[in-house]
Amino acid sequence: MSELGRIAAAEAAARLVEPGMRLGLGTGRTMEAVLRALARRVRDEGLAFAGVPTSEATSARARALGLLIAAADAPCDLAIDGADQIERGTLRLIKGGGGALLREKIVAESAGRFVVVADAGKLVDRLGIGFPLPVEIVPFGHEATARRIAGLGGAPVLRMRAGAPFRSDNGNLILDCPGFAPIRDPFTLERVLRGVAGVVCTGLFLLPVERALVGYEDGRVEELR
Repeated sequence: MSELGRIAAAEAAARLVEPGMRLGLGTGRTMEAVLRALARRVRDEGLAFAGVPTSEATSARARALGLLIAAADAPCDLAIDGADQIERGTLRLIKGGGGALLREKIVAESAGRFVVVADAGKLVDRLGIGFPLPVEIVPFGHEATARRIAGLGGAPVLRMRAGAPFRSDNGNLILDCPGFAPIRDPFTLERVLRGVAGVVCTGLFLLPVERALVGYEDGRVEELR
């Protein structure tokens, strides 16, 4: 993981923001760098935009940096977010390592443009290898839901934090599913998982990505389309 690459890609993403935009703000370490870059533009250039955060953590951090926050009631002009994996050639994604996958997907699907920011370590030839697919589920009957997903081959593991089940901002649980790797047909997998009662959202992001800004250790940023 390259911190310099992450920062370079984040700064490139921040330069895409235009005055007056409604901007979807993703969640995670890379987005922290994007928020800092946006705050510098606000301070140095007087850039004005309304940010739509995808998590309580992003909302709190954006407010602390003095960024204007808006509700997710209208479409965004642009959404910027990180990714846990980016598939070369397709720009299909796995997201959800930070637990904000549902809100991230809602904001991304509402946006006219969706841009992904990552360091080069997030590029993969096939989704799922080296990172388990997150699946957000409702708490009611979660063991039954997990058994259904296990029957599909997902080998689900309930995500824990500080000795207790992790809860998303929506109050839901997350199953991390390494058993689906390699994910050769993500569209079918998405459809099958969404057909399981209790599944709210998966970490498969298959919507069109305008571009992926990928940062490298030497500060170079590669733009993938």
